[in-house]
Amino acid sequence: MTNEFATPYRTRSQIPPEPGKPYFVEKGQGDRAHLFGDLFTIYAGGEQTENTFNFFTCEGPKGDIIPAHSHPDTYEVFYVTDGAVRLFVEETGGEQHEKLLTSGDFGFVPKNCPHAYRIERHHSRIVGVAAGPGGTFERFFENLGAPTDDPGLPVAPVVPEPHAFGSVGQRYDVRFLPDHQWRTPSAIEERS
Repeated sequence: MTNEFATPYRTRSQIPPEPGKPYFVEKGQGDRAHLFGDLFTIYAGGEQTENTFNFFTCEGPKGDIIPAHSHPDTYEVFYVTDGAVRLFVEETGGEQHEKLLTSGDFGFVPKNCPHAYRIERHHSRIVGVAAGPGGTFERFFENLGAPTDDPGLPVAPVVPEPHAFGSVGQRYDVRFLPDHQWRTPSAIEERS
């Protein structure tokens, strides 16, 4: 059985609200949130790691590209454990890359680099880790999306109000880039 804690973010959580306390999260547990068509599950965040890193998963169906964004102070890791995810990244000098990541593949996004991803196969899962001097952004998902106790994908997409992208993103080191254009082959193909 997993312990439950009250946190500043949730009345019930499997994650202790303070650092320095060992804990375990059983399969199917964690702090979950629905955002767009995806399920995000938080296992460790700023409160537990003294704002040094977070650890989360993203599960979702095949879908559209998520909005381009950057993290001015945070480095992000994408490790695909199931399915396939196409990662789009732009270097600070403007060169763009895209890579199809499948089970066992890894992608690294430096801070300040615009990036986005698109889940290419149903039942895909990304393990994410983010770290940097700006802290961690794991609570972004439930503040932009919707906290849930449901271990499954949302029945209907959870689409935030347009104003939330700016206000919530700013609090969690996420800068959306609404006018960003991907010039990589699959992005061009998708627009045609």
